[in-house]
Amino acid sequence: QVQLVESGGGLVQAGGSLRLSCAASGRTFSSSYVMGWFRQAPGKERELVAAIRSSGTTYYEDSLKGRFTISRDNAKNTVYLQMNSLKPEDTAVYYCAAKRPPHGAAWFREIAYDYWGQGTQVTVSS
Repeated sequence: QVQLVESGGGLVQAGGSLRLSCAASGRTFSSSYVMGWFRQAPGKERELVAAIRSSGTTYYEDSLKGRFTISRDNAKNTVYLQMNSLKPEDTAVYYCAAKRPPHGAAWFREIAYDYWGQGTQVTVSS
């Protein structure tokens, strides 16, 4: 089993920044796992924010490119999401997810992920 614990959420004003962290643990976890961030706003379906492979290859939701940056520290089993120029529409619960290998072409699709964190609330006020 793999455990994922998110942190760093909170309340921020529009235009501000937040950095989310997700620490992974568990006997089977390794740097070969793909890590992703997803979010779910009230009344909406959960959607991909960004994902990152062990090599550092990233995938972003198109609308978030340039404002959000995903990164990982394989030595610390931690993935980060730097969020800049936040907007009220970024308000959501943000989830960390992990996908065990092997990784196919759909490595960034929500359905491919095996483990999920509990989520951290991000609220952006106008």
